[in-house]
Amino acid sequence: MLTENLNKDQATILEIVRMSTEDGPGIRTTVFFKGCTLNCAWCHNPESISIKPQLQWVGSRCIGCKTCLSVCKENALTLTETGMQIDRSRCTGCGDCAVECPGTALELMGKIWQLDDLVDEVIKDRAYFETSGGGITISGGEPTMQAGFAGAFLKSLRAKGLHTALDTCGQCSRNALDQTLPYAAMVLFDMKLIDPEAHKKFTGHDNKRILDNLLYVADYIRSHVYPSGMWVRTPIIPNATADSENISGIGQFIASYLDGVVQRWELCAFNNLCQDKYQRLDQPWAFADESLLTKSFLDELTDTAKQSGVDPDIVFATGATRLETPENMQKPETQEKQETQQEVGDGVSSERI
Repeated sequence: MLTENLNKDQATILEIVRMSTEDGPGIRTTVFFKGCTLNCAWCHNPESISIKPQLQWVGSRCIGCKTCLSVCKENALTLTETGMQIDRSRCTGCGDCAVECPGTALELMGKIWQLDDLVDEVIKDRAYFETSGGGITISGGEPTMQAGFAGAFLKSLRAKGLHTALDTCGQCSRNALDQTLPYAAMVLFDMKLIDPEAHKKFTGHDNKRILDNLLYVADYIRSHVYPSGMWVRTPIIPNATADSENISGIGQFIASYLDGVVQRWELCAFNNLCQDKYQRLDQPWAFADESLLTKSFLDELTDTAKQSGVDPDIVFATGATRLETPENMQKPETQEKQETQQEVGDGVSSERI
């Protein structure tokens, strides 16, 4: 059973990203909430999955002073010849070591924000929103895990005349949606895999609740002024979501049940630049050896999407692809990863998925 934090006064926020062009129309400020209801094997933001603050060590900044060791009350840190060892069974995420680290080598990912403070912080960017048609997007992680705060946050922003967007994976309770949808001008909804077993294999849950919630959101949009529309986003992950059967299935679902609601369907190209994040969290990454997609392959999937029954004009491929040249087509895969990347589509990509 899903349980959400209904506290309206404070929330655990991972990061505030300004000047984003990836999470909705215009120039946006994206607030990444910590905590996710899925555990996607390819997740580009592994630090967003746990709702608790987490410590990471950036070795290039460490000056070896060992100040952090002296302030850690839990004796969770050990500096060795190979780097900082963090005993995560001991670490409480208090952040004392990060505060005292003179080289900023230790960082605490996740900060408690009060509602009014976060509102005041993001509205500093109002001029960018008003000139570009942008606004504020709440993402994650999964923002509906902290539904009370998320709803109150969106409501406060709407009251100030700002455009708002809810970015969700859909694995949440109906109650969480009811607290957030009324205050979102638009919804960004992930559709990763259409097959329920494959969805469970790669994310930890099947997609029944997600598809049910997707239909609920679509009906809500049809019967309310806000949200006014929806963007669907599909991560194109090698050996997981990146096959024509999956893309055709998602497209058929959109055409059959979401006609007139979905304004944009984004195929978000796989990004392999998050490997360091896993290393800093002492976690393996199943996709560490995967290269970026080739542009020709992404184009093929884009054509598949456009022929799946949806309006072809709503389909967009976004993100970086591997540059294909006669030289690098013969190079080993590890060398290919170092080649220059080229942008496709309109340059929009998803940090969340």
